[in-house]
Amino acid sequence: MVYIGEMAEQIMSVEPTNKNKIIDQHFTKDQTLRGLVITDQRVPIAYISRTHFYEKIGTLYGYNLYMGRESKLIAKSVPLIVDYYKPIMDVSTLAMARNPEDLYDDIIVIKDGFYLGVVSIRALLLKLVDIQVEFASLLNPLSHLPGNQLIDEKLCEVLNNEQYSILYFDIDHFKMFNDVYGFKKGDEVLLFMTDLLKQYILPTNGFLGHIGGDDFVAICTNYDIEEMCARIISDFDKQIVHFYDKRHFIDDKFSVANRSGERVMFQISTLSIAVVNNRFTKYEYADALSDAVAKVKSECKKYQGSCYVVNGHVLQGCK
Repeated sequence: MVYIGEMAEQIMSVEPTNKNKIIDQHFTKDQTLRGLVITDQRVPIAYISRTHFYEKIGTLYGYNLYMGRESKLIAKSVPLIVDYYKPIMDVSTLAMARNPEDLYDDIIVIKDGFYLGVVSIRALLLKLVDIQVEFASLLNPLSHLPGNQLIDEKLCEVLNNEQYSILYFDIDHFKMFNDVYGFKKGDEVLLFMTDLLKQYILPTNGFLGHIGGDDFVAICTNYDIEEMCARIISDFDKQIVHFYDKRHFIDDKFSVANRSGERVMFQISTLSIAVVNNRFTKYEYADALSDAVAKVKSECKKYQGSCYVVNGHVLQGCK
């Protein structure tokens, strides 16, 4: 996570009693100066942007009215002030919610309540672009769901939750489908699976990731997942048939080569869901959690048809 304070740069701060002619001297001396922070005993209370300052001074009577008076008369008294440890994404939301005339003002950063520095909107936007590019590199290129690195980070994070359920989704006989219909049609099935899981997982504020191929993982912050699993299986079974050629339903002797090169009977894809939660077992490490999921996944493979297995011994939805 990137904190806004990591980007802060120091610009000059002035006391609220400084006259505007002094402010003018600062801006004249340093043409790169975007603005000045007004502080009272090191606590920021206002901000003067170069643009706003000269708009006020440049009016018909502005020079005579303001130049000999205190800077606080021109300064913006409600600038955006954020703490050092405010996440950059949160700050960007606050910055973009400002009034149009304030959008390009510097963001003032404090630490322990005192003025630390500012972040320009240009620097903020450039950093956001970098973050988006980096994040995109961690997504699965097909589904655009979080990939392995983000999944691993989330698994480590969830270990501290009071309740959580890990759901591992595996499309059975998917290689067989690819062999018969080709990778393009296979990608269509994976995108269908992505949309199906989004429909159920995301509304619960759960995490959904794509390990790769036909393997997906979801993380929910509760144990109440059985009805959801049953509905996912029901929807999957109803819709997966539309990706197949009808003649393969009729020809009960249609066969394909398996991974060992042996001819096996063609089968329609089903869905296995391996579920592990911390209701009965507390997992200290993500590797232990992954091992538990792998064991439950093996249990799922013992059954014909779509099914889900919870913690390796509670069996639901198997045909």
